[in-house]
Amino acid sequence: MLSLQKIMIIAVVAIIATTISSVAQKIGTESNPYIINPTPTTIAWGNYWSEMPPALRVHSGDFVKVHTLLTSNPERLEGAGLPADQVEKELRDVQSVKDRGPGGHILTGPIYIEEAEPGDVLEVHIQSIDLAIPYGYNAIGQSGFLSDEIFERKMQIIKLDQKKMIGYFADGIEIPLHPFFGSMGVAPPKEAGRWNSAPPWIHAGNLDNKELVAGSILFIPVHVKGALFEIGDGHAAQGNGEVDITAIETSLKGQLQFVVRKGKTLRWPMAETSTHIITMGCDRDLNAAAHIAVREMIRYLMDEKKLSQADAYMLCSVAVDVNITQLVDGNVGVHAMLPKSIFVKK
Repeated sequence: MLSLQKIMIIAVVAIIATTISSVAQKIGTESNPYIINPTPTTIAWGNYWSEMPPALRVHSGDFVKVHTLLTSNPERLEGAGLPADQVEKELRDVQSVKDRGPGGHILTGPIYIEEAEPGDVLEVHIQSIDLAIPYGYNAIGQSGFLSDEIFERKMQIIKLDQKKMIGYFADGIEIPLHPFFGSMGVAPPKEAGRWNSAPPWIHAGNLDNKELVAGSILFIPVHVKGALFEIGDGHAAQGNGEVDITAIETSLKGQLQFVVRKGKTLRWPMAETSTHIITMGCDRDLNAAAHIAVREMIRYLMDEKKLSQADAYMLCSVAVDVNITQLVDGNVGVHAMLPKSIFVKK
């Protein structure tokens, strides 16, 4: 028989163990991350907004596992030939959401990062990205780059092979898959109001930058307390330009880590991959967007590499690729890519 004292000790130890386990879950570790799935109460439909209630609260350093839904609805997918039983239950469930717009994207979030304040920089470490479903689609939209020339509104279901990481576009045409989240952003400044999810801007959002694959880091200037991060618009593959207004649109799952940087200023979103530093510009005018991307790269080289303005400008001309990100989101996008390999360690 156990004595009363031993029973009490065992009970206390059990309570402590339970408490530790509970705290570990609240920390959001790499091996035991927070989880946020798309439901009618955990999505923002078509907007980034400073007044959107948080769906999840985390701290700087926490890890979060996310599930995002493709930008479509069951009726359109079935109309394009997808069997009804292949439509995600989550996509059917969120159709009940009435508070929508002004854009069309189904965004998971917002995620409130406790330490984030206006003027900070939010680092989004994209640890992993996986296909959530074995198909995607491409559709010619009315806002495509050549919508004044090509009027057919075709939608095509594309089978995805996760093992081979191939999308089967047509007989004899296979597309290598490089999944990324087309939209990752924070709430814009309060005065911007309820921002349409389509045009990217200083809050990031619908960047449609195919370089932001697993292993990359997105840096976003914070504009409101908590940042209010949202994510969605999953793409299995995309060409620069995204000219018909869609990529291979699909649902994705991924794991992110959020880190708040104090004392680091940023005017526009930028990114880092294993091979490149990337600066970005968005504007209604392509020329203006290119100016922003190049100016931000010059600023990076001056701040981080201690080059003069003239030397940074020259280096951009000889080593930096300036690419069109997308031509179809209202604000078009340009990104400048600086190869990290040119900086030789002495």
